[in-house]
Amino acid sequence: MATERELNRRIRSVKNISQVTSALAAVSAAKASKAQKQVEASRDYAGKAFEILINLASQPSAGEARHPLLAPRDEIKNSAVIVVSADRGLAGAYNANIISYAERFIRALPRPARVISVGRKGHSLLVRRGYNVVALFDDIPDEPSLYTTAPIVDVVVNDYLSGEVDDVFIAYTNFINLAARETVVQQLLPLKPLDLEGMAVSEYVEGVDMEAAAERVYNYEPDAEAILNEVVPRFTELQIYQAVLEAKASEHSARMLAMNNATDNAADLVDFLILERNKARQAAITNEILDIVGGAEALSK
Repeated sequence: MATERELNRRIRSVKNISQVTSALAAVSAAKASKAQKQVEASRDYAGKAFEILINLASQPSAGEARHPLLAPRDEIKNSAVIVVSADRGLAGAYNANIISYAERFIRALPRPARVISVGRKGHSLLVRRGYNVVALFDDIPDEPSLYTTAPIVDVVVNDYLSGEVDDVFIAYTNFINLAARETVVQQLLPLKPLDLEGMAVSEYVEGVDMEAAAERVYNYEPDAEAILNEVVPRFTELQIYQAVLEAKASEHSARMLAMNNATDNAADLVDFLILERNKARQAAITNEILDIVGGAEALSK
C-alpha cells in the first residue's frame, strides 16, 4: 500500500490536472457554441446556392456538359481525397474516427488516390501509414472564412481541371449537435446537380427539393450560362468551406465532452485516493498504537 505522503502527492497532482481539463472544457464549450451558430447559418446559404445551381444547370442554354466541373470523365484513373482532421488532440476519438473512416474509403477505391490533408493529426498519421499525401493545410482558425479555405479550393480545382485527378472526395465529421457527430465522405467533383435518381440530395445539402428547384422561374442577367460559370466554382468553394465548418464544430464539441469526462473521472479518482489515504493513515495509527502497547507490555515485565 502506498504511503500517506505518496497518496497526498497523487491527490494534488490529480486535482491540478482536473483544473486544466475543466478550463479546457469551458474554452471548448464557448468555441463549440460559436462554431455551431456559424455552421447553422452557412447551411441555409448552401441550400439556396444549390437550388440556384440546380435551376441553372437545367436551363436549355446552360447544359450540364458546358462547365468542366459538372462533366463526369469517361474514364476515372486517379482520385483525390481531402481528409479534414484537427491540429491538436485531447478531443476523444474525434481524430481517430475520421482518419480510420477515410482510410477505409481510400482502401476501397479501385484506383490510386492522392490525399490532401487538412489538419496535422491526419497528415502525420496518413504519412506514417504510407498514403500519397500531396498537400497539408494546417493552422485553420477556430472561425474559418472563405479566404481560409481558398488555397484548398485552388489545389483541388486545378488538379481536376488539369486532368491529374478524375474525381474528388472530401472526408470530414458532420456536426449534428453538441453530443453527436457523424463521419462522412462526400463527392466534391464532378458536381451532379441533375442526377435526380442516382444521388441523394443530402450528398451536397439537406432539405432541398431538387425537382421544385429545377422548375422555379428565375431571371438571369446577363444569361444563365454566364451565371453557371460563376456559380459552379463558387459552390465547390462553398462545399469545402462548409465541410471545414462542420469539422471545427465537431472538434470543439468532441473536446468539450472529452474534457468534461476527464474532469469527472479526476473527481472520482480523487475520492478513491482520499479513501486510500484515510486507510493508510488509519493503518499507520494502528501500527503506532500497537508499538506503544507492545513497548508498555515489555516494560511491565
